[in-house]
Amino acid sequence: MTNNDIFKKLRVAHKLRDDDIVKILALVDFRISKSELNAFFRKEDHPKYMECGDQILRNFLNGLIIHLRGPMPKKGENPTKPDQKKSNK
Repeated sequence: MTNNDIFKKLRVAHKLRDDDIVKILALVDFRISKSELNAFFRKEDHPKYMECGDQILRNFLNGLIIHLRGPMPKKGENPTKPDQKKSNK
């Protein structure tokens, strides 16, 4: 299975559009255009097909973690989410 296949499957599984993927990659300071992004999702025999490298997939996965979980808390901060309430027992 290639990086392109993994990228495609993650895109479908999380119901992501091109704009969403560009924003996710921006979370890890990785800039990419929509046309570059679409080249990864083309068929291998298409003239504009581009192979997805390890760096792009790694940055997408790191950005997806931030997108789904939120950014990591800084050292010394309490990792509880704002919507979690402390119980007084």
